[in-house]
Amino acid sequence: VAELLLANRPDGELPLKGLNVLLTAGPTQEPLDPVRFLTNHSTGKMGYALAEQARDLGAQVTLVSGPVALEAPYGVDTIAVTTAQDMLDVVQSRFADADITIMAAAVGDFRPAEQSQDKIKKNGRSTIELELMSNPDILAWAGKHKRANQMLCGFAMETRDLETNAAKKLASKHCDMLVANNLRTPGAGFATDTNVVTVLTPNMGAERKSPIMEHWEKMGKDVLARRILNRLAAMRAESLYQ
Repeated sequence: VAELLLANRPDGELPLKGLNVLLTAGPTQEPLDPVRFLTNHSTGKMGYALAEQARDLGAQVTLVSGPVALEAPYGVDTIAVTTAQDMLDVVQSRFADADITIMAAAVGDFRPAEQSQDKIKKNGRSTIELELMSNPDILAWAGKHKRANQMLCGFAMETRDLETNAAKKLASKHCDMLVANNLRTPGAGFATDTNVVTVLTPNMGAERKSPIMEHWEKMGKDVLARRILNRLAAMRAESLYQ
């Protein structure tokens, strides 16, 4: 329903014109020693597609990117970071100016409790113990600090119980939208040019029980990015009239 507010806009009008969009993308890397680090398989393709589409829809875009092999999008303020703490620091410095924030990065949940200053040698050992500690939760921080009419969209990748886990994340992180996918769904994994997602939004009805869930078919990440951004723009437009 909210998208009807934008459906009849004049030709050439850009739904994100005049808005600031803050995006995170890619993996984080947590150093173990000068040689090794903990990371994940994210390539940043989804976040970079969102940045390019947000730019094309008229937004001023800030992209906070973990280490990827992608070129920085033209016309986008791209800030390279490495660790989860690095990413949090930049997000905190830019968040107040953002009208729409989309957390598409695959932020590592844990980091080594200690970083060795020298390469850890095998020295004949067959096992090694590694103590990990929690990284800061960037999406949770944003959810606690967002202002009225500031839209927050999170991402979630699951391997089981997608709807249950995504619903919990939507609520606990105070998101306006959560885009969830299952790593085991064909066309939805890391490093693909397509995605298959379930989009969750809070149920604002009187009972306020389960969130609204929409299952979107497989599509290219650029097409998906534009659809997500148009939906967020419509939701923001609707919130301004409430």
